[in-house]
Amino acid sequence: MTLTDQIPNNVDLGSDRKLMRALMRWQPNFLSWWRDMGPEGFQENQVWLRTAVSVEPSGWAHYDYVRMPEYRWGIFLTPAENDVITFGDHAGEPKWNEVPGELRGVLRRLIVTQGDTEPASVEQQRTLGRTAPSLYDLRNIFQVNVEEGRHLWAMVHLLHQYFGRDGREEAEALLMRRSGDPDTPRILSTFNERTDDWLSFFMFTTFTDRDGKFQLSALSESGFAPLARATKFMLTEEAFHLFCGETGVERVLRKSAEVTMQDPNGDARKYGTIDLHTIQKYINFWYSSSLDLFGSELSTNAADCFAASIKGRHREDRYEDHKALGQIYTLPMMENGKVTMREVPMRTALNEILRDEYVKDCERVCTRWNAALAETGIDFRVTLPSRSFRRTVGTFAGYSFDPQGKLIDDATYRAKQDDWLPTSSDYEFVRSLMKPVYEPGKYASWIAPPQKGVKGQPADYPYVRFDNEHAAE
Repeated sequence: MTLTDQIPNNVDLGSDRKLMRALMRWQPNFLSWWRDMGPEGFQENQVWLRTAVSVEPSGWAHYDYVRMPEYRWGIFLTPAENDVITFGDHAGEPKWNEVPGELRGVLRRLIVTQGDTEPASVEQQRTLGRTAPSLYDLRNIFQVNVEEGRHLWAMVHLLHQYFGRDGREEAEALLMRRSGDPDTPRILSTFNERTDDWLSFFMFTTFTDRDGKFQLSALSESGFAPLARATKFMLTEEAFHLFCGETGVERVLRKSAEVTMQDPNGDARKYGTIDLHTIQKYINFWYSSSLDLFGSELSTNAADCFAASIKGRHREDRYEDHKALGQIYTLPMMENGKVTMREVPMRTALNEILRDEYVKDCERVCTRWNAALAETGIDFRVTLPSRSFRRTVGTFAGYSFDPQGKLIDDATYRAKQDDWLPTSSDYEFVRSLMKPVYEPGKYASWIAPPQKGVKGQPADYPYVRFDNEHAAE
């Protein structure tokens, strides 16, 4: 079987023998990494998965049972709808189909950083199948995993095709780093966090994958056409990852609220359910960690990337001025130990502008969760902490703030930290609930059923077939 047979694509892989040979050398290493670091214990089970077969809206996804190592990871670029650069100093010029020499280093760094997040998340989630709360959730995490693998293929294709030996070496390095490894960690700190319980997985796919959504959106505006077209297609799959997170947290909140109201003392833990306060602490942790992924509030690198027309803003078509010259942006900054509002050139604040879009989207999600809580009749509501809370990157790094954004001293922060963030005992309790439920239509005690199944199937559909030895054994 040829590489073209194994990998659906619309980049005419078969016509480029040099690229074919490079990818054929890389593929066995990828499969070795997948077996070593992909979902643990389920490689031989048949999973009802969506596979991309084309980019057309009516037919890009095909559903069927497949063993994950046999999944057909594809390489797709969306059609070239607009071949004109829409922002930055090169606005109005034709998009580039080759890498401009002077931008080679920065473009490679952007692609590698994005590419590194894809295998990292698979590694973070590799053991979760063994504690899945239902077959529905088991199937969904495997869908997320194989699509992260496909996104890795998308970035590796760009590295191999456009960056020569440097690109090939970077592609190999993407398979050598390991999430959480002290010697060879993943590039971004959030992708080294432990994600070994399902509440963490739902928070990760809500908050950390949402960062991915906005980073991909900014890259999809790029003047480098292959990068723009690759990331636009990645966004179509990223939507499902966000869905898993949003609905997953909502289902946990619903169950917690229902049990809390049933107990005279409001003790959800007594009934094998995660209490609402602990859920709030998980929100505080993952939201604040994901905010750091956007970088510093002021960034000459972000300004340079925008000026060079290689990374734009989320939905650039909404803006009137696509060069952002002579414009001012006002943002909070730490100066002399105090929070002050500062006016800065807009180009230097592009990280913060993208973070603004992220915050608004997270607020929408939080509103959805609170609507679900209101339906149960409980008074409790979840909140997003201030963007200054628990920051390790940017102007607020090194300062202590409470979740409401009040500047406090370090001693006060340490005294209150266990009320705001998950403790070791919180993690221990949550992990104690993580028992596998593999019977179709059954769910763990700590989560409510989904409102509907996948792609028209009932919720109790056998999404994973245990035809061989049981994965949990």
